[in-house]
Amino acid sequence: MGTHALLSASSAHRWMHCNKSARLEESFENTTSIFAEEGTFMHELGELKLSRYIGAVKESIYKKKLKELQSNEFFNLEIEEAVEVYVAFAIELIEATKQRCKDPIFLLEQRLDFSKYVKSGFGTGDLVIVADGTLEIVDLKGGKGVAVSAECNPQMQLYALGALILFDCLYDIQTVRMTICQPRLDNISTYELSAEELLTWAEDVLKPAAQLAWDGEGEFDPSEYTCKFCRAKATCRARAEKNLKMARFEFRQAALLTKDEVAEVLSQADDIAKWCKDIWAWAEARAIDGEDFEGFKIVSGRSNRAYGDEKSVIEKLTEAGYSDDEIYARNLKGITALEKVLGKKVFSEVLAGLITKPPGKYTMVSESDKRQAVTVINTAAADFKEDI
Repeated sequence: MGTHALLSASSAHRWMHCNKSARLEESFENTTSIFAEEGTFMHELGELKLSRYIGAVKESIYKKKLKELQSNEFFNLEIEEAVEVYVAFAIELIEATKQRCKDPIFLLEQRLDFSKYVKSGFGTGDLVIVADGTLEIVDLKGGKGVAVSAECNPQMQLYALGALILFDCLYDIQTVRMTICQPRLDNISTYELSAEELLTWAEDVLKPAAQLAWDGEGEFDPSEYTCKFCRAKATCRARAEKNLKMARFEFRQAALLTKDEVAEVLSQADDIAKWCKDIWAWAEARAIDGEDFEGFKIVSGRSNRAYGDEKSVIEKLTEAGYSDDEIYARNLKGITALEKVLGKKVFSEVLAGLITKPPGKYTMVSESDKRQAVTVINTAAADFKEDI
């Protein structure tokens, strides 16, 4: 997927708001994760399948590369099905475009340069379509934790900007449409704006923020939104000062807190908890490597007993006269594990009507959470009223 620029599209949500974080992160190693590697693999598989569909790769080369990908550690039925959802969506889009335009352009994993507005800025568009005054960008997301929206998404707008710069001199592009396809969460999100609106955003919002970030100027703006994937999040002083300021709040006795005071605590409690977890993990990793932190030490954690050689254990128990029922446990696989074995489609068909999903346990979240609020019925109060 290539190297990442200082002001990458994927981190735009951070450096556009917390400008100084870009240069601060330079002092930290840019490591990868198993989730990032899995995402890269999904993109490679998706690109190969779409390349075959649009005729950009010979069948013999396709089969050879597919075989290589199928031997990859990340290849499994669940991943393949997720990629197939993206491929099917992309093909549907490609065919619809062909119906309305005689000479559309289709590009896969296209490098998109937006350095006109962001120094050394570039990204990669998974699928770029240009047809009849419309520029379309599709981005595959492999994550299964949080659904990502395309609406006012700076990463998507940077990709679109790069594509607009690339093609606007040749085509009269009026409309820009950006879509995020996140198969593992059944999330397809589309956002549309005019080319003029995109260029206005680039000039008035993006360019000034990018210049500040490049120069190491501007502001620190620690928040759940900006800190989540920042490499400096554990030891960032701005984040620490924000959280410690709240932690030093001079509360009165708990029984005398007003609802407004409680709301103020709740509004930052989650960020404080995450900050504490991040800084603990950072310090623990360094302590294990030999650094000292006054008042703390490294100890051996609790461990569980394990069989040294299961085959020998079975042999010994069998020799001692124990039956299979006494030695082995036979349990039904969990829903997620079984779904991976059968595949989502077969799983849904074979076990139709046999899977239930009870209501989740009530939990309180901030108003920014996208889940629908529920009306909690006080059953004890309701029963009391009925008795009356």
